[in-house]
Amino acid sequence: MEIFRDITSLRNRIKKDKLEGKKIGFVPTMGYLHEGHLSLVQQSKKKADITVVSIYVNPIQFGPNEDLDKYPRDIERDEKLLQDLEVDYLFYPDDSIMYPEGFQTYVEVVNLTDLLCGKSRPGHFRGVTTVVAKLFNIVLPDIAFFGQKDYQQALVIKRMVNDLNFPLEIEVCPIVREHDGLAMSSRNAYLSEEERKIAPNFYKTLQIGMEKARESGNLMEIKSWIIGELEGLAGVKVDYIEFVDANTLEKLDKYRKPILLAGAIFLGKTRLIDNILEK
Repeated sequence: MEIFRDITSLRNRIKKDKLEGKKIGFVPTMGYLHEGHLSLVQQSKKKADITVVSIYVNPIQFGPNEDLDKYPRDIERDEKLLQDLEVDYLFYPDDSIMYPEGFQTYVEVVNLTDLLCGKSRPGHFRGVTTVVAKLFNIVLPDIAFFGQKDYQQALVIKRMVNDLNFPLEIEVCPIVREHDGLAMSSRNAYLSEEERKIAPNFYKTLQIGMEKARESGNLMEIKSWIIGELEGLAGVKVDYIEFVDANTLEKLDKYRKPILLAGAIFLGKTRLIDNILEK
């Protein structure tokens, strides 16, 4: 695995690969890798000739009171995991590379970003789309891989790619879960031992909620039931629970496919997100 810290060296290498007809797969991450990230890498290895992974904790997608400073980092561990999977290139820039002095250009998708996590985290998705657009221009991928856990993020990036004519395909891969159903996330490292025992109830409650939605279709009642169940758990505060159209994120009153049940909760100080998709 070759490690690149600057843009020019990586871009020159990838341009050479493309001239040789190689397909470039790309997995953008913020590091502290888990099996969810690694499943994206494995998918890229299957579908592309060259797999590029980026590790960059992007400061402009964090709000002023969020966890930028304490976001988990372990680059040595991450490098070892990627080497074991025989990743071709790791791009590991610092802030001065990604946002040089005088930086003042941003990419923003509207409407889709006003809902769900965008409503709770104003400015978050502008930071995401800006850094992902930059990474696409640096890595020049033919196909990029994202996880379904961040469903809204993937939908926003697909919109950006379509609207701005980026010449690449976006593939969204299934959520990878712990043995007890908790969606894998780097932020799970924040959970205390007691919180970790409570956390799987998030997904279990969403599962029951979706079953109820299929049976009765009264989504407002079911949403209220889900919120009540979750807020009955020790240390849990619901950020949002919504049944939405999986293509537009518009709220649904009645069950119809494609449907997404999406939620975000605070368990103690840790924000967890999860969703269930039925196409």
